[in-house]
Amino acid sequence: MKRTCLGLSIGLICALFAAACGSTSVPSSSPVSVVPTPGSTTVDSSSATVPAPTVSASPPTASTVALSADRVVLRKVANVPGVLDLATRAGDDALYVASRDGFVASIDNGVVDPTRRLDISSIIVSGGEQGLLGLAFAANGKHAYVDYTNPDGDTVIAEYAVGSDGTFNSASRRQLLTIKQPYPNHNGGAIRLGPDGYLYVGMGDGGAAGDPDRRALNTGSLLGKILRIDPTPSAGQPYSIPAGNPFVGVPGARPEIWSIGLRNPWRLSFDRTNGDLWIADVGQDMWEEVDAAPAADGAGRGANFGWSAFEGRHRFNGDQATDGVTMPIFEYAHGDAGCSISGGVRYHGTQIPELRGWYVFGDYCSGQLRALQINSDLTAGTSVTLATDIRGLASVAEGPDGELLVLSVETGNVFAVQRSN
Repeated sequence: MKRTCLGLSIGLICALFAAACGSTSVPSSSPVSVVPTPGSTTVDSSSATVPAPTVSASPPTASTVALSADRVVLRKVANVPGVLDLATRAGDDALYVASRDGFVASIDNGVVDPTRRLDISSIIVSGGEQGLLGLAFAANGKHAYVDYTNPDGDTVIAEYAVGSDGTFNSASRRQLLTIKQPYPNHNGGAIRLGPDGYLYVGMGDGGAAGDPDRRALNTGSLLGKILRIDPTPSAGQPYSIPAGNPFVGVPGARPEIWSIGLRNPWRLSFDRTNGDLWIADVGQDMWEEVDAAPAADGAGRGANFGWSAFEGRHRFNGDQATDGVTMPIFEYAHGDAGCSISGGVRYHGTQIPELRGWYVFGDYCSGQLRALQINSDLTAGTSVTLATDIRGLASVAEGPDGELLVLSVETGNVFAVQRSN
């Protein structure tokens, strides 16, 4: 049986993180089957368009298969209702998970602490693509950053002080940024601390379908972008703008912007070995994509990832300029592989030697967990399916040891990805 996009009546807007209504139907869920083989600043998200920077495209190249799917199994670690994101904290072996329902829990040796580390359920709206969507820690572990939807439907980025025991101090709350959302979908939700110590925030294009307001390539809007801010207060403002941001001083452009041309960057990550930026950008009706930005080339600084001139590598809105687009290194069509990508990290753990260096991601619609072989020039090789039918596969993350974890928002299960023998 298939369920089609019927709006909020199915409890999810087109399969939670998928394309807006009008996209392909969403497969029904099924049990897991392992394959054996900074006071706040409120900003308006509309303004004038500024020409996009020029960044070269990198086409994919062929590669040989180095991984056999029968080497991988999933082991259930814990269950946290509504789990969407996972973050780790310096000097702490616990896993911290964010629930769409508005709380942060910790998992230590497979045991979920019954005391919630943070509970903001009273100040969020949750459901569909809204809720507590992202979690990150400062490098020293003394502060945490959350990305959530407030009752007005807008995106909020807030900071909390964190005690030595991992408990968030609710009274320390500092609201850094509020971004108006014109629609209830495409809120993004990715929030990560970069190797440079700055905060990176993935923002969707504002929602509806097809980028109707043409925000993604509009540098006067914070929507459809990766943002980079310094969460340190400055000059009476709750955050400051890093001097190296590409649009600082550009007339009409928002200085918070790091990269442009994204539809709904649901998850982003930095390669723990070299700082390369990886983005899983949810597609419209036809194509899902993986974007990569080498640290040596600025880790996405000023990059234009193409939406909505392109969906994946395919022309989309004909009125949007095509100059300077960095094409995805990998795309897949809607169908058996799914319809809503859930990123994603490049694996550098030790438990599965054959998987080292591969980018591992999932798809919410199909529930497939996949690995993409990455060549030395950050082009894509072969992809391998590692597991199927993980209901509501929302994120693929890494623990403090670099080992992989898979989160299911529908079941609340947190799985460890392990070698089968």
